[in-house]
Amino acid sequence: MGSNLAEHQALLDELPAHERQLVAAAWPEARRALSPRGLDNWLKGALALQRVGRGSGVVAAWTADVPAVARELGEDLLPEFVQHCLLFASRTSGAVIEQIVATAPTAARRLGDAELFRDYLQLLDVLLAQAPRGLRPMLGHLDELLGVLTLGGLRRWALWGAQAHRSDFAEQLRYFSLASAESQAVLQKERKGTLLVDVQRRLGMYLRALWARDFLIRPSAGDFETREGLRPFIADFFLHLPDACDDWHGVPGLELYRAAAAHGAAHVVATAARLDDDGWSALQRACVGLIEDARVEALAIRRFPRLKALWGQFHRPDAQGGGVADRLGRIARALLDPDAADGDGDALVAWTRTRFAAAALDSHAVSRELGLALAAEIVRLGLAFSPHRDALAVPYRDDNRYLWADDETRAAPAFADALHAPQRRRYVSVSEMVNEVEVETAGEDAQEVWVCASELFDDDGVSYNAREGREPVAEPCHYDEFDYQLQLSRPLWTTVHEKRPRLGDLAVVERIIEAHRPLTRRLKHLLEALQPQGVQRVRKLEDGDTIDLEAAIRAQVDLRLGKAPDPRVMTRSLRKTRDIAVLVLLDLSESTRDPVAGQDYTVLELTRAATVLLGEAIDTVGDAFALHGFCSDGRHKVFYQRYKDFAQPWGDLAKARLAGMEGRWSTRMGAALRHAGQQLARVRATRKLLLVVTDGEPADIDVRDPLYLRLDARQAVEGLVAQGIRPFCLTLDPRADPYVARIFGQRNYLVLDRVERLPERLPQLYAGLAR
Repeated sequence: MGSNLAEHQALLDELPAHERQLVAAAWPEARRALSPRGLDNWLKGALALQRVGRGSGVVAAWTADVPAVARELGEDLLPEFVQHCLLFASRTSGAVIEQIVATAPTAARRLGDAELFRDYLQLLDVLLAQAPRGLRPMLGHLDELLGVLTLGGLRRWALWGAQAHRSDFAEQLRYFSLASAESQAVLQKERKGTLLVDVQRRLGMYLRALWARDFLIRPSAGDFETREGLRPFIADFFLHLPDACDDWHGVPGLELYRAAAAHGAAHVVATAARLDDDGWSALQRACVGLIEDARVEALAIRRFPRLKALWGQFHRPDAQGGGVADRLGRIARALLDPDAADGDGDALVAWTRTRFAAAALDSHAVSRELGLALAAEIVRLGLAFSPHRDALAVPYRDDNRYLWADDETRAAPAFADALHAPQRRRYVSVSEMVNEVEVETAGEDAQEVWVCASELFDDDGVSYNAREGREPVAEPCHYDEFDYQLQLSRPLWTTVHEKRPRLGDLAVVERIIEAHRPLTRRLKHLLEALQPQGVQRVRKLEDGDTIDLEAAIRAQVDLRLGKAPDPRVMTRSLRKTRDIAVLVLLDLSESTRDPVAGQDYTVLELTRAATVLLGEAIDTVGDAFALHGFCSDGRHKVFYQRYKDFAQPWGDLAKARLAGMEGRWSTRMGAALRHAGQQLARVRATRKLLLVVTDGEPADIDVRDPLYLRLDARQAVEGLVAQGIRPFCLTLDPRADPYVARIFGQRNYLVLDRVERLPERLPQLYAGLAR
């Protein structure tokens, strides 16, 4: 929950009047995206840029666009971002800085990683020194460039143009504006065949199908041509794969990713102990790594023989030279495929193959012993080895830094294995609770929670449950939560608590119905067309229940006239019924208490009015429906309220609950979607619809990464679709298109630009979805 603008009055007083107006205009959006600490950094950044004296446009861009950057990459990036902007101010104009800040949300969205965004700022700094005139046109096409290039590709494309047209300013402008043929040619060259972001989930499913466990996949900051992303690597139990790669000698990039992921997973499974490399030479390390690679692959091929074909296509059989690199390549191929004949004439290959075949591969000690012996044999043959010149040219294999990890790192359990079991709740009597429990509260690490099964009353006759507002409604429900950085679901990570709704004044709902009486009449006329039509007669059937007399007469007339008759002379009676269940899920976060722009009522009051009118409309049709709401205060406090269930009538009790609903805390949407999906799964209906009404993106107090809860909500939506439930989102955020489309899909959401039309649009939307 954000802070008030008045709490930052000291910073505001230092800004001129125009900049204070800019801050006030951007405050609602900034308050949604930033914590109080982030808001303070945001205001300090605006003040620092104003003091530089590069015009109000820079401050306007900062106040308007930086909250979007924080939403994508986290607010911890803001102080560093403003420092870069201050450095830029000493080297370029305010217009360029304004454009850098204005396009920062595009860069943040396309890169999706704070570290990559920092590298992007470093690239801008380099371009300001080498091609300052080309920076503005490049920023004008940034969305197009980052749509097809990785950051490494953008760097090479930009630096090529900066060096080629260092003194020809006119051609430099054409190059960075994508107007020249060579600019398009370099751009086409830097395009990548396969992006990891497009296949990351597929690779995770592939590895899970092989090993029946989850593996953590993370993109490395670069691609195969850059120094950092030259080869895959394994660190901290993550498989770091390049964020993009081209096809390799006719082999698709996806196959290269599969080979690299399978090899890394084989290491994680089979390389269970550290190899001591103290005092080893580069040749010894290379040979031990080669044997260990062959050992883990041989163990994997024992279980999955088709992996030999997957890995074998990346070993070049035409390497016939006498250098160390060629010989190591032939050894690698021979150890992978003992039937390969291309190394039969090499005594070193035969020597290694014979000893590897006789070794006990279940122990990693064979890699140390045979690797050191192979290195000694290479030295005995007088072959010179250079770690840079003689690197093994097998593209899918990692750099083997995983072999030399510290003992502490090797002993650390993987995240998925370290999760504790869920808490158990035990209901006890009052006497047990009083006599046995010394500490009444339990933390998240408690293995068992005791709950008093009966009410305990104070001296004034009021129960403690009623006084504390913690009356038991249902058992807490635990749900998984998807972590996009780990690319796996955290088991039982969130806890949903069902809370009994507070009853409000029934007259509030009655006033809503009375105030919208004309609209209610129009909606009833609209929805009457959706009611079941009873028995319908289907005509023109070749096979039916009864003869259609008129069609039979026409067929006889055609026969008399010598024409071919229409054989469809039967009819069938069909009973047309509606079989649909809809659950309306309301976002009841703190932001719903904000007033609608230019109005004297809040978003919550509008949501209540729309829900009441929707309930009236659906009740007219006779469809089964439920009205639920949610808010959250951290992953263990996702609160869920049922205002009307499927089995309950639409009456005074449901309306009184809606009158008492209130907005609090945050929006952990993924957990609420999963819980709502469980309620819909229990309902028997041919069609099931989950209609989400929200005024903002998923957020919570314990999550700083803005992408985390968005992608978890998308995972929850995919789970609903797999259950046969259609999710649809009606959002009141006019800037919601990018993230709501990512969560619900292109055709499963509607952005309501005029919030005041919500009471009218919600029932109309249901009419369209329920046809």
